[in-house]
Amino acid sequence: MTPVLRPAVAGDANTVRALARAAYAQYVPDIGREPGPMAEDYAARVAEGAVQVLVEGDKILGFIVLFEDSDALLLDNVAVAPDAQGRGFGRLLVEAAEAEARALGHDRIRLYTHVRMTANIALYTRLGFRETRRVTEKGFHRVYMEKRLG
Repeated sequence: MTPVLRPAVAGDANTVRALARAAYAQYVPDIGREPGPMAEDYAARVAEGAVQVLVEGDKILGFIVLFEDSDALLLDNVAVAPDAQGRGFGRLLVEAAEAEARALGHDRIRLYTHVRMTANIALYTRLGFRETRRVTEKGFHRVYMEKRLG
């Protein structure tokens, strides 16, 4: 069965929250606290229409959270369930976010990650993102990255 990306519905919020907690738990020791996505209000994000879920049958494999800025699309969060990692779903979700940015008329997409999530920084770099700045926000040391879309 081929996974399908669809808008999240209210009934998905608890599963998305649980998936985020499971996917980001591995970073707690490196960061010294729970990453921001572990405490996100996913019911609110779903209600805003910001969440898309990747489903295979009735199982949610991953999700993205997108917000539109005036000059770019912000990929606020991308997560894949731990038991679905390593199958290319993260890349597929990032590509879906890029397609959404293009569909909305944007020529760039932005994201941020924690400075200690070095594997994520390396992945985003391989996917064509470049670092634009480092800041401390809400107590987190973040690396902002951007990709120009052709």
